[in-house]
Amino acid sequence: MRVPIDECLPEDLVEWLKPLDAKTVQQMGWAGVKNGQLLRRAEEYFDLFVTADKRMRYQQNLNGRRLAILVLPSNRLKVLRKTTAEILAAIAQVVPGLPDQYPEMMWPTG
Repeated sequence: MRVPIDECLPEDLVEWLKPLDAKTVQQMGWAGVKNGQLLRRAEEYFDLFVTADKRMRYQQNLNGRRLAILVLPSNRLKVLRKTTAEILAAIAQVVPGLPDQYPEMMWPTG
């Protein structure tokens, strides 16, 4: 699965999400691109967009979009490191190419 990592997330996430084909927005040369344009670009090359921006689904028209969007509970390195297995499990639930897939992970308990 091809996955871009939003610039609001730590770059370390790319390594943790192996063996996925993950790249940061910065690696793609898209740093600073606004969300609407960013999603249009990502949809051309990727299957799933990973972000911590909980407002994106309310600020962008996502109807019919074939790019799935996974919203993580935090952008904090410590939290993401502890929930890598859960992130990978959530990604495994995404079916590339199906429209309207926008799972949001909740804060880990315990």
